[in-house]
Amino acid sequence: MEAIKRALADGWFREQDTAVVLYDLDALTARVEALTSAFPAETVHAFAVKACPLPPVLAMLAQLGLGAEAASLGEIHLALAAGFPSERIVFDSPAKTVEELRLALSLGLFVNADNLDELDRLDDLGRDMGLVPRAGLRINPQAGTGRIKATSVAGRYSKFGVPLPQREAIVDAFGRYPWLSGLHVHIGSQGCPLELLVAGVGAVYDLAADLDARFGPGRVAVFDLGGGLPAAYRDADRPPSPQAYFEALRVRCPGLEGNQRRLVTEFGRMMAAPCAVAASRVEYVKRQPGHRTAVMHLGADMFVRECYNPRFWPHRTRLLGAHGLEKQGKPVLHHLAGPLCFSGDFPVRRAMLPEATAGDIVVIEDVGAYTLSMWSRYNSRQMPRVLGLRQGHFSVLREREEPEDLVQFWLGGSMSA
Repeated sequence: MEAIKRALADGWFREQDTAVVLYDLDALTARVEALTSAFPAETVHAFAVKACPLPPVLAMLAQLGLGAEAASLGEIHLALAAGFPSERIVFDSPAKTVEELRLALSLGLFVNADNLDELDRLDDLGRDMGLVPRAGLRINPQAGTGRIKATSVAGRYSKFGVPLPQREAIVDAFGRYPWLSGLHVHIGSQGCPLELLVAGVGAVYDLAADLDARFGPGRVAVFDLGGGLPAAYRDADRPPSPQAYFEALRVRCPGLEGNQRRLVTEFGRMMAAPCAVAASRVEYVKRQPGHRTAVMHLGADMFVRECYNPRFWPHRTRLLGAHGLEKQGKPVLHHLAGPLCFSGDFPVRRAMLPEATAGDIVVIEDVGAYTLSMWSRYNSRQMPRVLGLRQGHFSVLREREEPEDLVQFWLGGSMSA
């Protein structure tokens, strides 16, 4: 919490800032290094842009040698603007339009097709454009679901990918399209245990081996094992490290680290979530029999999942005084309420904190992924100032929105008030 204290003292967390988000970029760099050292050197680690689309953060990750995983047209452009080489951008949208695929082909992106019809579309476009697609096929291994159903994508039914039991159609696609060179699998995000991740990847790895046996060694040249490693949101959480994950994969998938296939990963939450905190001023403290409610300036606008599904999305919290010193005293029960006009707007319920008063600062930890990127426009609240701290120096990663910015947003980018 020393960084928040410094940001206040040095004027980075200004009087007009009702809240800020602070990224520890050194911590993010260390997590990138832990990931890259755990996997073979030639692995392409494509950071999931959806987890944290802040351009300065993406630019730093590009400079560190990562690739980017884009799930929309906008994320493609964010990745390009951040400096990711096009050949290290993976395009994974489940609803790719013809024009989006034209762009992907022209840029040389690696496209993970979500269904067999998309392969037909890619083949037609490639012939029309005189280009050979770089593409893989997403497979649903039907390995099961984790404890969070909404973020598990490898159950018996999933909106994503081609079910593994459709093996004959998959084999036919590899026979029909000589340019089809990869397989893609993703099990889920948060809530999936190591055993489930390894089982799902292993099932698709076996498919790759079968395809190589049928069509010749190296037929599957790219093996994209997705992301899915969880972050620790509770003190008791013990998520597997990248090293532990790869060691488990090596046991299940012999030869995984050989030169026969290029590995691709698509981690986001595991890398970025632990590297940021949100700090909001307490505007009011309301007391009712059995309840103490601290009203803050961040709610379901930033913490969408946390407010709608608090059972699965907890956050650790701390309480600072107005000048950034951690408050002392016996912890008492608080409900941390956001500023939005609906009754479920509680980013954290039942937080045990020292007695809060107006002007204090609530710090919510582990907000570096799937928070700002899921920002809601309900009530047209201003997105807060986002700071970065790197080698002891602060920078502004994104400036606080002003009311005129919100007016322009609702007008649309091509119009003016």
